[in-house]
Amino acid sequence: MKQNKLEYAKTILKKVSFDVKLFRKELAKSYQYLLEDEINELMDWVIQNFGKQYCLTPILVKNN
Repeated sequence: MKQNKLEYAKTILKKVSFDVKLFRKELAKSYQYLLEDEINELMDWVIQNFGKQYCLTPILVKNN
């Protein structure tokens, strides 16, 4: 089954979530190949599943 880029990014992030530094590195990489709406969806997913501390910068965190 073919996996889209957003789902691929989520899979990688789940696997490296044990290390915040590595997680952020992989998150930054994902920005290079995702579309803007996919990045927004990914950031919502990261905050929901891992918390704001896993985001790259406070600017990228959406205020709810």
